[in-house]
Formats: sequence, structure tokens, C-alpha cells
Amino acid sequence: MMPPRPPRVYLVTDPSGGSGLVGHTAAALREVPPGVVAVQFRARGATGREFMDMARALRAVVSAAGQLLLVNDRLDVAMAAGADGVHLPAAGIPPGEARRLAGNGRLIGVSCHSAADVERARGAGADFATFGPVFETPSKREYGPPVGLGPLREASLLGLPLVGLGGVDVANGPEVVAAGAHGLAAIRAWLDAPDPAVVVRRFLDATEMRKR
Repeated sequence: MMPPRPPRVYLVTDPSGGSGLVGHTAAALREVPPGVVAVQFRARGATGREFMDMARALRAVVSAAGQLLLVNDRLDVAMAAGADGVHLPAAGIPPGEARRLAGNGRLIGVSCHSAADVERARGAGADFATFGPVFETPSKREYGPPVGLGPLREASLLGLPLVGLGGVDVANGPEVVAAGAHGLAAIRAWLDAPDPAVVVRRFLDATEMRKR
């Protein structure tokens, strides 16, 4: 069984979560073609039960919309909640080990910040990687300056589908795609939007550039 295709739009949740996340996610995914959006669930600081309950609630909403759910880092929760895959941080378990445990039917994503990271992720069997931070963003400031479009362009030539992350929004999304990104990822751009479905549609429009 082959894993689903890497997402064209990757909606990353804020680690702090929030009671309105499920409803906001449902709103973001309305009237979206099936199989093109994935939600990466993060909930740092949640108890094991809270994490599982939220993952299952998101799984129901995301599945009903015909989209994909990936769980950050916690492969055990991803499998127990019936998620479509797992997203591994740079210091997480190796993609090959995740594949052995999760099987071939789930997506394995990896966080990458350089061409060398991407090459390692590809060699280890990842299906795709987030790459960034492409632009300045508060959530990634502690990790250093943004990498920019040039390194993204270089890394995209290695053959692993990359999803641009970090300061990506509807205004600069086309630049990220033009630099070689397979898809676009965001945290604030969709979580802070009064109508997140508009952000998703604009991101999907930008990724259409790769087909022209």
C-alpha cells in the first residue's frame, strides 16, 4: 500500500492548541478538493489523554473533509488515532524507523532546514519535508535567521517534495512555489484568519503554478 501524496497545503496547528481548533479546522477545509490539504497536529504541554482526544477529534473533521491528518513527533498517537501519517522533527526518530513501525500506507514528513537535511531525509525514506523558515517569523526566531528562497531553490533540486514553512502567507506564497516548493505550509496565516478557507484556496491557487 502506497502512502498518500504529499500535501499541497500544510496547515500546522499552534502547540498551545485551543478549544476552537476543531471548528476552525473544519472551516478551513470546506469546499476543498480531496487529498490536497494536510493538517499537522501539535499540542506541546498537553497530557497524553488530551493529546489523544484532540487528535481523534481532528481526525474525524479532517477525514470528513477528505483531507489528511499528520501528528507531530508522536508516532504512537498517530497510529492509535488513525492518522494518515507522522511529522518528525529534526531530532525525532529516523524516518526509516518510523516507516518500519507505521507501514507503507502512512505519510512520513520531516522538518528540514538545509539541503543537507533534505538529502538525509530523502535517503532515509521520508515522503516529503517542510523546509524553512523561509521568511522571518516569530515562532522560529529562536532557531536563527530565515533561510530564504535561495536555499529552498537549491534543496528543491534534490527530488524530495518540499513544503515551504516560516512566514509564508497569501502574498509571498507564489514566490515560494516559484522557488521550487511542492506546497505551502503556515501556522499564523490560517489560524489568525477570520475565514481560513480563503487562505487555503489562495495557497492552492499558488501551487497551481507548478503545473503550468
